Amino acid sequence: MEQFVQSQRSKGLANVLAIGTALPPVCVPHDTYPDMYFRLTNSEHLTELKEKMTRICKSTTIKQRYMGMMANDGEILKKHPNIGDHSAPSLDARWEIVTEEVPKLAKEAAMVAIKDWGQPVSKITHLIFCTNSGAACPGADVQLVHLLGLPTTVRRVMLYYQGCHGGATSLRIAKDLAENNRGARVLVVTSEYIIHGFRGPSESDPDDLVSQVLFGDGSAAVIVGADPDLEVERPLYELVSARETMILNTMDALAMVPKEVGNLVTLAPSIPYHISENIGGCVEEVLKPLGINDLNSLFWIVHPGGPKILKMVEEKLALEKDKFNMTRKVLTDVGNLSSPTVLFIMDEMRKKSINEGKATTGDGLEFGMLLGFGPGLSIEAIVLRSVAA
Repeated sequence: MEQFVQSQRSKGLANVLAIGTALPPVCVPHDTYPDMYFRLTNSEHLTELKEKMTRICKSTTIKQRYMGMMANDGEILKKHPNIGDHSAPSLDARWEIVTEEVPKLAKEAAMVAIKDWGQPVSKITHLIFCTNSGAACPGADVQLVHLLGLPTTVRRVMLYYQGCHGGATSLRIAKDLAENNRGARVLVVTSEYIIHGFRGPSESDPDDLVSQVLFGDGSAAVIVGADPDLEVERPLYELVSARETMILNTMDALAMVPKEVGNLVTLAPSIPYHISENIGGCVEEVLKPLGINDLNSLFWIVHPGGPKILKMVEEKLALEKDKFNMTRKVLTDVGNLSSPTVLFIMDEMRKKSINEGKATTGDGLEFGMLLGFGPGLSIEAIVLRSVAA
């Protein structure tokens, strides 16, 4: 029995073997978004709130976001006007839209990752699908199996409502699956379509404007497996170790609850303080077994919850100013994509390293840290080891 158990497990660490990303074709510049938002929600008379949104847009450092719902000048909103109302019931319409759009965007990212991997889909043994955009049964994972033509024996894990650290959570689970199932090739897909939380402005709830300017649509996919076949596979990052830390007494700081008016998002001003006060201990614990003490010797892939979170974490960990460059680039270029964001940053770092001829996929450095922040509040920390480019 012991021999049998050992034969089921991989010999080495899980590796990210391929990455793919996808965005909807509609790009919305942030400097014109308030005009579009107030026009499509029939709220142009709320001039003070429009001025407030304009200020928030500037403070986010986001230059543009990709929003599929804005296709054809917001045709979806015109067809379903309740979605653009702050308090009108619209859950049925939202759920119908995301049930169709989330798997479609996921398919695009997955196909890019599969092409990057260079192997047939028949070799995929596990599927992890993560989304905060709606929920259904059968879920988006089942739809994706049919869209990609995956084996009917693929072992599925469906993750709903994991929040912004869903990408990191999915990687942690993929690591466990790959290392405990010899020969496993895990397709991880995260996909978000933000119409689930889109709402018009309200004078009684002005703080809701923050969530209306942060999030964008996007999907990312990676393929994870241990003991890569170096004749046909090209490992990018080893998943060395992973740790999740919950911050006590912060359950109300970050929340996303489906209501008849759509997903209600709570973003407390205290979030950056909670994360920065607890980030040091979390990072120290996950690095301790490796004997790594110099945090500036690492490359960093950090979820961009917002500029203030990045600044406070950077200062708390005494990091050099360029450590979050890739994170800030993704935030500027596409906004906060929730669960796929860290995978977008990983892909950007990989591309930058190769384009600049760096020795590793970690911007010239061997070890790195991936951080995700989500509801709970929770911090996901994964130590990466970059593979020679």
